[in-house]
Amino acid sequence: MARQLDEQIAGRFAVGQRLRVLDVGMGQGTQALRLARAGHQVTGLERDATMVATAREALASEPEGIRDRMRIIEGDGRDTGVHFLPGSFDLVLCHGVLMYVEEPDPMVAGLARMLAPGGLLSLLVRNADALAMRPGLSGDWAQALEAFDSTVYRNRLGLDVRADRLATLTATLAGIGAPLHTWYGVRVFTDTAVDGAQPPDDVDTLLAAEERAGRTDPYRATAALLHLCGVRG
Repeated sequence: MARQLDEQIAGRFAVGQRLRVLDVGMGQGTQALRLARAGHQVTGLERDATMVATAREALASEPEGIRDRMRIIEGDGRDTGVHFLPGSFDLVLCHGVLMYVEEPDPMVAGLARMLAPGGLLSLLVRNADALAMRPGLSGDWAQALEAFDSTVYRNRLGLDVRADRLATLTATLAGIGAPLHTWYGVRVFTDTAVDGAQPPDDVDTLLAAEERAGRTDPYRATAALLHLCGVRG
């Protein structure tokens, strides 16, 4: 997914431009740190205190120049308007967060308001149109049948969370002035892999196949996750 994001950045912004980045629900800061290392000015927003502590510890081990380019704020992604002025960022990330939000539309609208004109909104969501794939491929036929008409699923942490449909999010993005520019599938072939499994010897070939499938119809529509990129008008 990092390659997809870098592709969108390269295609939308001038070479060498230092972007103002907001990473909402930054987790332990992996993506935020990667972008700070690339020279961008990054703000990470995370409500989980344990994740915040982990991200700050990771940041503390970085060179001074990178530390100066990144700040971490403990707060809720639904309250971006409390922390920032509209139009403050060129790039807003919200990866793996919306599944935990019962009513996502207000949050997505708030994220879009943070974007400057021409700014890029990057969302990573669970694909509701493919919820039957994981149980079906695992041989859980009853769960697969239930999943066809549902947008709720139990994740690997044992939590009941929600998924989003591509058509619904496309309409949402259009309605808030950040229409969908492009989208990718993520984890087309690898969603049933066991957590913590060792990567195969031919991992580079696997990643190439995943990357190709995530850009190609009809495969990308069956992915476990969707990576959507909207652009602020």
